[in-house]
Formats: sequence, structure tokens, C-alpha cells
Amino acid sequence: MSFFNKQNAQVSVKICGITKGYQARQIVELGADAIGINFWPQSKRYIDFDQARPWLEKLDDSVTRIGVFVNADNEYIIRILESGAIDCAQLHGDESPQDVDAILQKGLSAYKALGIKDSAALDNISSYPGDAILLDAYAPSEYGGTGEAFDWALGHLAVERFAGQKKIILAGGLTSDNISEAIQQVAPYAIDTASGVESGTPGIKDLDKTKAFIEATKGEPLTPI
Repeated sequence: MSFFNKQNAQVSVKICGITKGYQARQIVELGADAIGINFWPQSKRYIDFDQARPWLEKLDDSVTRIGVFVNADNEYIIRILESGAIDCAQLHGDESPQDVDAILQKGLSAYKALGIKDSAALDNISSYPGDAILLDAYAPSEYGGTGEAFDWALGHLAVERFAGQKKIILAGGLTSDNISEAIQQVAPYAIDTASGVESGTPGIKDLDKTKAFIEATKGEPLTPI
């Protein structure tokens, strides 16, 4: 999967919260390395797996397909991963390290998303197994997709602290206007946006914004810390 095994220094791009198959194909053509599909029923960008499966299967080998789950039953997550329509699970709720490990032990791909409030919250990163972690804005009443940013200095600390251990995926309030600065400050492995490439309706992407976001990201090489 190119999102986790890139061969160059460019920051990888994940466009999250896609709900339409035709937009998924267009976003892949624009150069996204991964797409995110939200399977949490309470999300503004929710789509049922059975509804998304036909067009997800057609994207096999062209992009990394990441399913976003919030406090879902592990058996449900494993069943979706084993279907072959999803390549990786992003656990964006209150999942424990053991929940992540249970998926990894099946030979499947998963990583945890953490809301980062302060530097003390970075200690939680080392608790989770796997070689990737997503850092998002701290939002105790919501699970991602808020459009709120967190202190990029904390992201930079995470990259420094877990160099060689974790691939840091940066999320939270990223747009084409601020992504270059975010990459320069944090130097993440990858970036993730949902609301940052929308113009109103959650789950419907503005392709002009998406194109600008991907171009702005790809134009910034990953700067070694």
C-alpha cells in the first residue's frame, strides 16, 4: 500500500470522509495516496459499508482505502478488512491498545487516531502498537472531522520523539492555505483532511479545493528533523 510504503520523501495525502464513488475515482486521479471512508453511523460523512463496497472494490490497487471506525466491535472491523474492500482501519474513538493489537494479530492493518490536548497526551502514543499514529485536534465531544487544528508544535514534538518508531499522520483543520506551513513545522509522514476540501455539504468534496490541497502538499518535501 503506497500510503504506508512510499518510495520518496513527499508527504503522503489522505482525503477523508468520501461518500461518493465518482468522487473517489476523481480524487485518486488527482494524486491522493489514500482515501478515508467513515463507517461511524453518527458521522456527518457516514456511509454504509455495503453501499460503498462496490466502488471501493473497483479502486483496488489504485489507492490505499482506509475505513474510519469509532468504538466499533472488533469482529465487525475485522470482517470488513477481510472483505478486501478496505486496506486499513483507522480507530478514531476510545479504543484501547489491546483493540488495535487484536486487529494487527490477525495480520491486518490498523492504527489509532489520538486527539492531542497537550504535551502530556503525547505519552499515549507509545501505548499503541503498530508503526503509525494519527494526531488530531482534541475534541472530547466529537471524533474527528471538526475542522479544528491543534498546536503544530506538539506534532513536531511527536515526530522528534517517535522518529523511527511511528509514522506520524497529521490531521485537524488542514487546508491548502495552511498545509505548507504545517508540513514545514511538523514534518509528518502523511497528512489527512476532510472538511478542509469541502465547500459546504459534509462528505461532498470540492474538487478544486482537493486539487489545490494535494498540489500544495506534494510541493513540500519531507524535511528531516
